[in-house]
Amino acid sequence: MSAQKKDIRALTKDQLRDFFVSEGDKAFRGNQVYEWLWHKSAHTFDAMTSLSKETRRMLTDNFVINHIKVDVMQRSTDGTIKNAVKLHDGLTVESVLIPTASRTTACVSSQVGCSLDCKFCATSRLKRMRNLNPDEIYDQVVAIDNESRLYHNRPLSNIVFMGMGEPLMNYNNVLKAIDKITSNEGLGMSPKRIVVSTSGVPKMIRKMADDEVKFKLAVSLHSAIDEIRTSIMPFNATFPLKDLREALEYWYAKTKNRITYEYVVWEGINDTLKDVEALVAFCKFAPSKVNLIEYNPIDDGIFQQANAKAIDMYVSKLEANNITVTVRRSRGKDIDAACGQLANKA
Repeated sequence: MSAQKKDIRALTKDQLRDFFVSEGDKAFRGNQVYEWLWHKSAHTFDAMTSLSKETRRMLTDNFVINHIKVDVMQRSTDGTIKNAVKLHDGLTVESVLIPTASRTTACVSSQVGCSLDCKFCATSRLKRMRNLNPDEIYDQVVAIDNESRLYHNRPLSNIVFMGMGEPLMNYNNVLKAIDKITSNEGLGMSPKRIVVSTSGVPKMIRKMADDEVKFKLAVSLHSAIDEIRTSIMPFNATFPLKDLREALEYWYAKTKNRITYEYVVWEGINDTLKDVEALVAFCKFAPSKVNLIEYNPIDDGIFQQANAKAIDMYVSKLEANNITVTVRRSRGKDIDAACGQLANKA
């Protein structure tokens, strides 16, 4: 019987209403169940206390709620929390709560493993096993919102799709999850507080622009020189910087939203004046800002954080060209929760 049960959160509200009508019940019962599933994030049918026991039993006979489970939660000395999230099929992804004085941010995953092959990222060493469903992405956000309220006495304020996976390689499910997160029937969060970070898939960046999405875009860039970028992000050979730049120009023309570049400076890789000048030139075609991110080692010693002098050179050159730049210090390093470290080691 269980093999025939449908995942109830794969149904739309109209489909739920139709189901109840087909069972001889009132259509509005579908509205009630939809609210329990999304706005109230019920894990079980028994939790839907406004429904009769018979209705709950009928739902149990026909459907399942494939809810995530926070399998392991680790808390950093700086307040960061990392969740190892067990999915209904036994696979695991990780998500992170990042607190600051003014906000709490959820860093969520979109794939089990990753489709791409960035050499500096621990997640890329895990083969992509599957895309996450919209409800699995949504559940990560709900879990982190609950932790934010419990440990930091405030609701979640921001979401970044910078966890495991390439969000634009799971585009439809990511958009459906964001629709639920921003809907008043879901979490009611503003799309302006959501950032989708991509390593750069030109075709999908154009599609986002055509779809008139309201969230913000970040690009994991790390070099504006094709040869160097391909050496550290081999998929750049397929999606070269020229194609990426044209897609980002299209994005800005359609959305008028400035682009954020995530950028790590490594010793001996991209720490020269030539590298900085290439980045400055790349930033010039559309309004942008640069986040210089502290590198978090993944144990093999190939990539080493550049020295402070190189970081200062980047900052001074970018500022001299009126490009906004922020140096971001990593959080959660003691629990392998920092950028590039998510690899299910918990």
